[in-house]
Amino acid sequence: MVDAFGSKFGSNIVANARTGSEDNECTSAARHPADAILNFLSAHDSNPPSAYYAYGAIMDFSAEENEALKQYMPSQFGKKDGSVDIEAQIERARRKVVDESKQTKKEDGSDDEKDSDDDSDMSDEEDEYPVSHELIIKTHDRAVTTTALDPSGTRLVTGSNDCMLKLHDLSALTPSTIRAFKTVDPFATKPSQTAESHSIHQVLFGPHSGGQYLCITATSQPRLFSRDGDLISEFVKGDMYLRDKHNTKGHTAEVTSGAWHPTNRDRFVTAGTDSTVRIWDVNKRMKQEEVIVYKSRAAGSAGMTRMTAIAWGAAAEGGSSMLVSAALDGSLVMWSGEGPYHRPTAEIKDAHAKDTWTSGIDISPDGRLVVTRGGDDTIKLWDTRKFKTPLNTTTHPSTSSQFPTSNIQFAPNMQSIITGSGTGHLHILNPATLRPELVTPVTPGSPLITVNWHPKLNQILTGSGNGQTTILFNPKLSNAGALTILSKKPKKRHVDDDPSLTVDMDPLGMAGEAHDPSGNPASFSARHPTIGLTASGKSRDPRRPHIPATTPFAKSTPDQKYVMENIVGSDMRDEDPREALLKYAPKEGEKAIFTGAWEKTQPVGIYKDYDSEEERDSKRVKR
Repeated sequence: MVDAFGSKFGSNIVANARTGSEDNECTSAARHPADAILNFLSAHDSNPPSAYYAYGAIMDFSAEENEALKQYMPSQFGKKDGSVDIEAQIERARRKVVDESKQTKKEDGSDDEKDSDDDSDMSDEEDEYPVSHELIIKTHDRAVTTTALDPSGTRLVTGSNDCMLKLHDLSALTPSTIRAFKTVDPFATKPSQTAESHSIHQVLFGPHSGGQYLCITATSQPRLFSRDGDLISEFVKGDMYLRDKHNTKGHTAEVTSGAWHPTNRDRFVTAGTDSTVRIWDVNKRMKQEEVIVYKSRAAGSAGMTRMTAIAWGAAAEGGSSMLVSAALDGSLVMWSGEGPYHRPTAEIKDAHAKDTWTSGIDISPDGRLVVTRGGDDTIKLWDTRKFKTPLNTTTHPSTSSQFPTSNIQFAPNMQSIITGSGTGHLHILNPATLRPELVTPVTPGSPLITVNWHPKLNQILTGSGNGQTTILFNPKLSNAGALTILSKKPKKRHVDDDPSLTVDMDPLGMAGEAHDPSGNPASFSARHPTIGLTASGKSRDPRRPHIPATTPFAKSTPDQKYVMENIVGSDMRDEDPREALLKYAPKEGEKAIFTGAWEKTQPVGIYKDYDSEEERDSKRVKR
């Protein structure tokens, strides 16, 4: 209230109201702060109605005496410390529903003891898995098909069906600035602006190097980017007209999947729809190191099939690393990771149903188990030492027909298997039985496509069909990552963060108004020539076609009179070119204008005269 009457006299009013000093500008009889203010207003000829209104407002706080008045007075001058309650900020990220499977069991039971046991189990599982809290990142417009975190857990890269990569720096984000710091177009080097782009299949950071990541798109050429989004290498495309795939230098058809070597940071493998698996060196982009051609045994396949997924696992019990790939004919093939590659070490012909897309495959960290998610609505667990029949099989609806990059993954501690579902739920399975230990909704109603459990952060990243990336974590189990973001003070929005405050939207035109896209001085593009361009002058949207120039024929077809009067050169078709040239020919007795040849030697031109018969005979000879 003191601020309403002026900070100049506020401190004197309160101090003298407490002590009853006689030097107070109000009266010494005013023992209450409200009486002191009222006397002060009367002494300075204030408006009586407003004075009594102020008196009545202060009398509401008369029971608290001076303490109630202090809360309306500034306690200090200068900039205030905007401290944030970090625990409350993290608590706001707590998820309402953690495990739906427990809730369904709870609804089936009737006794109170079972309900209490279920509640205790839910609290225990919240501490067992990092799913109690969530952080939502919404940077894509279409389905998120892949997510990747570097080994340190600070650089997040997401790929989508919008043909773009989004780069996020988790160490620099705040609760109010959760957005990508850079958008990368993998096809920025395309030959023309109208060339088509392709969706992103996979983005992979190496297990031992966070300085570069592999990008698998729906093309025949894998690409290697730096952690800042700069293109390092674009690997060669093979000759599609060569029948023997061993002689090709690269993939001749779409690449579907890829994987890094578990120990060598310079090697990676790709699988394609050309029935080949190729091993590459990051330093040799013009040719692969090894090419493995898989010969399908399916009837009517002519020995060719599509390789749908691949994984490169660590060595088991001191052996060499292994390559495991799935094919469209339903087979599951294993090779030694270090060679030779001319023959598979193991092969299962009918691992999944024929002509179904096996979208997910992963090898356990110890190299003993392989889990596959097939397009036949099954998840199967395999033992690499007895690679013939599955150890366990469970039913799980597949989404590979719509999203061919739907994956499955082992937990870093090998105690769980995680995968998504078409209903938007995250399923955490027990590897021994493949039964769900926890089913939690992440994006209900939108398919959960990709999952990624980071070993260092102990956080689960998911990508969904609605373009949402979700980071699941638990403050008791996880570290850094989303916790670092929520532990920061929300950043104040700058005026430049809102384009409506910095860009004049009126010239863009309202509904029903005409908008001139040409280069007229009154158009928006003419007055703002740099908007929509990069620093080098290139368009920010290279796929956007140029607007055609405005011509007289844009709205109607002109008549002949309009063309002859306004279009230059429209009457040239009616002219005789011979007559037009003879206008400039010198007449007899005139001096040549353009050349002085034969002016002295033959001043009078002598030309041969042809009669009609001679001319006719000469034409016959030429024929």
